[in-house]
Amino acid sequence: MTEPTIEELYVEERTFPPPTEFAAAALLADSSHHDEATTDYEAFWARQARELLTWDEDFHTVLEWDQPFSKWFVGGRLNMSYNCLDRHVEAGFGDRIAYHWEGEPGDTRTISYADLLDEVCRFANALLALGLERGDRVAIYMPMIPELPVAMLACTRIGVAHSVIFGGFSPDSIVDRCEDAEARLIVTADAGYRRGAPSALKANVDAALAGGAPSVEHVVVVNRCNTEVAMVDGRDLWWHDVIADAPTHCPAEPMDSEQLLYLLYTSGTTAKPKGIMHTTGGYLTQVAYTHRYVFDLRRETDVYWCAADIGWVTGHSYIVYGPLANGCTSVIYEGTPDTPRLEGRNGDQAGWPKDRLWDIIERYRVTQLYTAPTAIRTFMKWGAQEPERHDLSSLRVLGTVGEPINPEAWMWYHTHIGGESCPVVDTWWQTETGGHMISPLPGVTTTKPGSACLPIPGVFAEVVDDAGQPVAHGGGYLTITRPWPGMLRGIWGDPDRYRDTYWSRFEGRYFAGDGAKVDEDGYLWLLGRVDDVMNVSGHRISTAEVESALVDHPAVAEAAVVGVTDAITGQAIVGYVILRGSHQASDELGEEVRAHVATKLGPIARPKTVVLVPDLPKTRSGKIMRRLLRDVAEGRDLGDTTTLADSGVFDEIRTRAAESPQED
Repeated sequence: MTEPTIEELYVEERTFPPPTEFAAAALLADSSHHDEATTDYEAFWARQARELLTWDEDFHTVLEWDQPFSKWFVGGRLNMSYNCLDRHVEAGFGDRIAYHWEGEPGDTRTISYADLLDEVCRFANALLALGLERGDRVAIYMPMIPELPVAMLACTRIGVAHSVIFGGFSPDSIVDRCEDAEARLIVTADAGYRRGAPSALKANVDAALAGGAPSVEHVVVVNRCNTEVAMVDGRDLWWHDVIADAPTHCPAEPMDSEQLLYLLYTSGTTAKPKGIMHTTGGYLTQVAYTHRYVFDLRRETDVYWCAADIGWVTGHSYIVYGPLANGCTSVIYEGTPDTPRLEGRNGDQAGWPKDRLWDIIERYRVTQLYTAPTAIRTFMKWGAQEPERHDLSSLRVLGTVGEPINPEAWMWYHTHIGGESCPVVDTWWQTETGGHMISPLPGVTTTKPGSACLPIPGVFAEVVDDAGQPVAHGGGYLTITRPWPGMLRGIWGDPDRYRDTYWSRFEGRYFAGDGAKVDEDGYLWLLGRVDDVMNVSGHRISTAEVESALVDHPAVAEAAVVGVTDAITGQAIVGYVILRGSHQASDELGEEVRAHVATKLGPIARPKTVVLVPDLPKTRSGKIMRRLLRDVAEGRDLGDTTTLADSGVFDEIRTRAAESPQED
């Protein structure tokens, strides 16, 4: 059986080959890496490991595979911190800027590789002085300030695994993660700036430790905002105090390639959070390779910016480890895109300019921008006039991450941010994969708006049907057929859960729950979580395709779609739509948008109703909470909404949902 399992409704015919001038100068402009990896993928990854990294001891075996457990570069020894810092300084690049850091109020720091190495060594010595040993775990709960990557790299220098907890998470999330990892120490800050005001962090740590996590012996606190915090005598220490007398020399200890590097927990909304385990050698090989070739990185001249948060895997791989391993200059920004520098904060906050990202790109001459489709659709809502106030001509490559990007958002990004001259690399990967898995290579791949295109060299993916048979054309389940260097090594403390979660659905294949379709050219199109596939009158329709059709309407900036229970069709489609700046909500426009979907995808995909809303319920990371929208549509109690960026949006959504016309 090879019939599509999820219907293919959306067709995209626009294509964009690499710009001629770009391809002529690209690091990779042909299929040689794909050819090499197809011939012998272990040899391909071994070459990348040796060329991109510095090893204290060479590995003797590329891969040991005892499905589902892998070991890569067996026998090899290296140090993550050395690869990110020392070797660049030793090569004479200590003066190169590692990070341009900008705080939300507009304060800045320029940190060279030599500076960063000194700070990392001092904090590593501080950790040793507090009794931390190789194999221990440290939790990090911080804003986007330089001390965050310093803390991560200090851990790697001495063989301590870190578990970064996103700064928007609650005390419950902190305690769950610290207890599971048996963390001995937490690094935090008094607060971080968010939308013009301090957002408390230390208070959340205190609340967490009041309720559990007895393994935590110390809390180290960065004074970021100078807010008043309670300090527990004997437990809590100020960052500036613990590093005050710490030496700037700390040997980078060689670690086994399979030394645990970090734990990163998935959300755990439906069950206990999963501690995803990443180790050192294979992970760093994949993130260094993908960062270099997916972004066509030129470390001598580029200024690269991944506008994610280090609390997520994107920040681990493409703000800290990949960029630093490649010795490039990056930007880190503390705050939100709609918070201007202090001089721009005039009058009511709603009237503040929303051009902070474009301001940063212009001032630092950023060459690569890597951000989320959710952010891009928000920029669409704010209007093209915001980026038009700035010179964005320094940009060479645009990237997207976090979820499938709809074609119209891709086109807006390409047109208004890239000036129709920058390749767009839409990347698919996961916390579990460590680094990019499916992505265009900007000097090689002819792109299609909305498609992640093809697996990177050395990664092998297939779309399969319910029976696990490959689908030649159409929709199904995205699987990975061979191990890859950056893959998770398991779930902390629970190997059976690892096997059951990722390897039990399709024999011999990794499956993490995403739907995808493959087109006539073999290109892959991500359709979102299989959990989000709707069953309408026997047709299995992905939310991603309906959302793409909604955003294809010229009045629509962003959309979220849910399937709700329907007595006749099984499920009915309900769309929630944010309009672009100049458009006004009306019943007529809602009907026009519904009709547009039917024209684009066919009558079966016409939403039962379209609700025009001012905003969508999103977490602090930008993820749309479709579950809550489904609850609204079906009249259920919402429960806890404290993790949302703005829980107040629901009152207006409910009101408008009740007033929206519905198809009988």
